Amino acid sequence: MKERLTRLIQGCKSNNRKAQKELYELYKDQFYGIVRRYIKDKYQAEDVFVQAMYRIFSKINTFGDKGSFEGWMKKILINECLMHIRKPSNKIYNTEMKDDLAVHPDSVVDRLQHEDLLALIQRLPLGYRTVFNLYIIEGYKHKEIAQLLDISINTSKSQLLLAKKRMKTLINAHYNER
Repeated sequence: MKERLTRLIQGCKSNNRKAQKELYELYKDQFYGIVRRYIKDKYQAEDVFVQAMYRIFSKINTFGDKGSFEGWMKKILINECLMHIRKPSNKIYNTEMKDDLAVHPDSVVDRLQHEDLLALIQRLPLGYRTVFNLYIIEGYKHKEIAQLLDISINTSKSQLLLAKKRMKTLINAHYNER
């Protein structure tokens, strides 16, 4: 796999359309899934995904073969999602602080199907969903999230706390419906 990826990267750096298509096919499902965690609307998600792939191909010469290529691509992908979310028409953050309750969904999350989990994440308000994805799924720290979203660290923490609480409610409701 590593040799294949190295060959694809070199091909993409040479603007080889076949290599670009193969790289796209290799990552399209995984990357579109990431975009859908951030962008609720299917059509907007498709636009953001296409823009991210375009940016990956246009900036591939800046990848210096150090570190993870997949990680490099994901960073571009997530940044595209965040740029979309930061548009004035999309910027809706709830800065309200709530009690510092530890909310840890039980092992129910392990039983959720991927599609069910994606649907539940998409039901979160934009601010909650964005911080939840960045912190829980992507592994960013609150300081990094605050910088990326131009919010305070406390707002990031509050959004995560509220997102966890809402996810717990959504998960419980999901299983009570069944």
